[in-house]
Amino acid sequence: QVQLVESGGGLVQAGGSLRLSCAASGRTFSRSAMGWFRQAPGKEREFVAHINWSDGDTYYGDSVKGRFTISRDYAKNTVYLQMNSLKPEDTALYYCALNLRAGWGTPTAYDYWGQGTQVTVSS
Repeated sequence: QVQLVESGGGLVQAGGSLRLSCAASGRTFSRSAMGWFRQAPGKEREFVAHINWSDGDTYYGDSVKGRFTISRDYAKNTVYLQMNSLKPEDTALYYCALNLRAGWGTPTAYDYWGQGTQVTVSS
């Protein structure tokens, strides 16, 4: 079984930065990948970023390109999401997810999910 635990959320003013962390425990998969999604009240879960464990290839949602950076610490089984130039529309519950299969970008491509960490950006 795999457990994912997010941390690092909080309240920040517009233009500020936050770094989210997602620690994975349990079984590890060298061919897996991890992603970040977010969900605001009344909206669908939105893809934010994805990274492959093995080669570090990254992918981003259009709304965060150039502002957010996903990275991983292979030895710590931890993925990070550095969020800069935050906007009020970035306010959401942020989830990390583990992908054991090919594909990325849609919630159905991921097999395990964390409980989420709240990010609130004030204007």
